[in-house]
Amino acid sequence: MQNIFIGLSALVALIVLYIIVTYNGLVRLRQMVREAWSGIDVQLKRRTDLIPNLIETVKGYAAHEKDTLRDVTEMRTKAQAVPAENVAGRAAAEGLLGQALGRLMAVAEAYPDLKANEGFCDLQASLATIEGEIQMARRYYNGATRELNVKVESFPSNMIAGRFGFAQGAYFELEDPNERAVPKVAF
Repeated sequence: MQNIFIGLSALVALIVLYIIVTYNGLVRLRQMVREAWSGIDVQLKRRTDLIPNLIETVKGYAAHEKDTLRDVTEMRTKAQAVPAENVAGRAAAEGLLGQALGRLMAVAEAYPDLKANEGFCDLQASLATIEGEIQMARRYYNGATRELNVKVESFPSNMIAGRFGFAQGAYFELEDPNERAVPKVAF
């Protein structure tokens, strides 16, 4: 009888230990997703802060490209208006902003004086660096989200995840195939 009690006690202890380890693993993964999103948010803010300087520089050279400049400004405003926790909405808005920036860079190619301007070149290089950092942050975020989603969906951790309110994370991705297209500028 004593052996049965010890065996049951050991089984209960193992189950409790498993629940604790799984719960802590889910908490760690959720924090990694939050940290990763914060990294994306920081890079998007850097890009958003750079845009007014870029627009002002281009304005002086390409005054008749008002539509392109207006589009970039509008997309920047829309991207800033999306709440940070709305990953899908933010991804869509940032995708449209990226398209508008691509059109702006394509317009700049038509102005040799602008391309030769040191300030514009510095801004363009900064934007290229930030875009690269956004891509790295996005990959990290999506990787962390994948790990969380696997743990939330996998058996038996899905029982613990469901019981304690852990949910799958949303990927930061482009949903509209048009957002992947290379911008075309015609004169």
